[in-house]
Amino acid sequence: MIFTRRNFLGALSAACAAGVFEADLSSALPNSKAPHIEFPSAPRARLAISAWAFRFIIDAPQNDERDPKLHAIDMKDFGAHVREKFNVTNIEPYNRYFKSLEPRYLDQFHDALEKSGTHAVNIAADMETSYFDADAATRAKSVAEAKKWIDVAVAIGSPSVRTSMSSTKSSPNIDLAAESLKPVADYAASRNVVVHLENDNLVAEDALFIAALVARVNHPYVHALPDFGNSYGSGDPVFAAHAVKALFPLAYAISHVKPSSTTAQGKEMQVDLAANFVSARAANYKGYFSMEYEGKEEIHAATAKLIEQSLKLM
Repeated sequence: MIFTRRNFLGALSAACAAGVFEADLSSALPNSKAPHIEFPSAPRARLAISAWAFRFIIDAPQNDERDPKLHAIDMKDFGAHVREKFNVTNIEPYNRYFKSLEPRYLDQFHDALEKSGTHAVNIAADMETSYFDADAATRAKSVAEAKKWIDVAVAIGSPSVRTSMSSTKSSPNIDLAAESLKPVADYAASRNVVVHLENDNLVAEDALFIAALVARVNHPYVHALPDFGNSYGSGDPVFAAHAVKALFPLAYAISHVKPSSTTAQGKEMQVDLAANFVSARAANYKGYFSMEYEGKEEIHAATAKLIEQSLKLM
């Protein structure tokens, strides 16, 4: 089955009418095996900061966007930086900014978070392969890569990981993706780490495709990650609003907050933050909101502004 933005709204209406987005994922496994993350209720305690948004100051071998004119930090020290600058105690590490995946470095990462009184609440893992690739060997690599990041999440104490589906020559295929995700979900359950799927790439990770895929897998350890801004890349604010609204009933532990997004044509679109927070409340979402500013303003000032906007709207 292939999903496009052209048929998104019609399919969304039909799906909602059929109850697709009201599935109780917690019933897929016995309650003893369902994830039980103790989410804080205080608004500021529900905030997290995305490491990817701070790519200009993070020193990592794979980070080619670091600004050499700025003081750089190792991602293991990002928690301390975030707490000092924003009085926020949760971070969302980005997989390509880990300097190493060796146990010694991951232990140092875990210890640095503990020392600073901060926590990793999700790892954003961009993967090189796709769950729906037409080639079975490539899909197997995707499953193995996802399991690797689940193990990293355990090592640093993160309760969840966001895996991705990169654009390939293969069209998004819900049957192949669901087949690949099932062993990932079972492994995640064995490690007590929740797997998230984000409306990120408009081709490979369309919001409706993500929503339908999560509902198809129907596993308490697989959930959606609603990104406030990514669907604005379509240039269609109506589509973007419905995209977030469709994903929040399937969300669990993490979502991304952006004040703006840029289309493929370079047009900056302003995100309706208030409407997206309304969608979160309507879905009874209890998880974290990760600040992920992508604009041109200085990142610390822009993130501080986004934090204050979010606190007023939560």
